[in-house]
Amino acid sequence: MIEGVSGSGKTSVATELQRRGYHVIHGDRELAYRGDPRTGEPLDIDPSDPPNMDVAFGHRHHLWDVDKVRALTADRSWPVTFFCGGSRNFDRFVGWFDAVFVLAVDHETLKWRLASRPDDEFGGTPAQRDFILGLSATRENIPSGAIEIDGTAPLARVVDAILAKC
Repeated sequence: MIEGVSGSGKTSVATELQRRGYHVIHGDRELAYRGDPRTGEPLDIDPSDPPNMDVAFGHRHHLWDVDKVRALTADRSWPVTFFCGGSRNFDRFVGWFDAVFVLAVDHETLKWRLASRPDDEFGGTPAQRDFILGLSATRENIPSGAIEIDGTAPLARVVDAILAKC
């Protein structure tokens, strides 16, 4: 599993791993939904409802479908599968992975990466950028025991570092 705050490089790493022929699950695209972090029950929310537009609310309720994660981790048709993305219910499945990596980036690099995001991509608005920078500073929501990878290195070196630890 490859984790990190928005802007740390998870999608870029996933794309590079796929380019190299590895099986990759883009968790934020293929597994994510808004749900209750305690029960996993999907939330019936209207995106135009102002309380649900709160950045922290959206972050806390960004979950991965545990049943799908279970099925994909049990699938042995691939020698290796990389799950890339973030979820707030990782504690329910993190033990199913052989290794968890976290892409670490410094404050200035993260700020620069987020500044280039369009408004319709998470991290593209000032409130979202501030929230992400705060998460990065506190290292909140990082699975314990994760192997830290320098996410500021050139992409090929980041991927090589992950593969060397697999």
